[in-house]
Amino acid sequence: MYTDPISDFLTRLRNAQAVGHETLRVPGSKLKYAIAKILEREGYVGSVTESHEGPKSYIDITLKYDHKTPAIRALKRVSTPGRRVYRGAGELPNVLSGQGIAIISTSAGVMTNREARKRRLGGEVLCEVY
Repeated sequence: MYTDPISDFLTRLRNAQAVGHETLRVPGSKLKYAIAKILEREGYVGSVTESHEGPKSYIDITLKYDHKTPAIRALKRVSTPGRRVYRGAGELPNVLSGQGIAIISTSAGVMTNREARKRRLGGEVLCEVY
């Protein structure tokens, strides 16, 4: 049993890309699916699909590479169960001078730092990707 499913998801993604896997299957949840869809929309992973086997749900992710180099160079968890990190709309992080993204959990759902800043929403900073 793990206490931080988001960290586990990010670690599985990081490890799968480090060893060159083409696809990744992780246990599903709404939050992990939302994070995966943002990564797909921003071009860090290929396709993201959700599948169900009985009562369990899974997220299947096709990983993306550029000449055997992973599309995700770094994937860092910011907020943890022991230390939650909340930021207002004006304090949202600017990852790698705008080349990376931060994934924010807001009252209007999970979105990137750019979307949250545009909609003037703050929230919990889940992770940074570049």
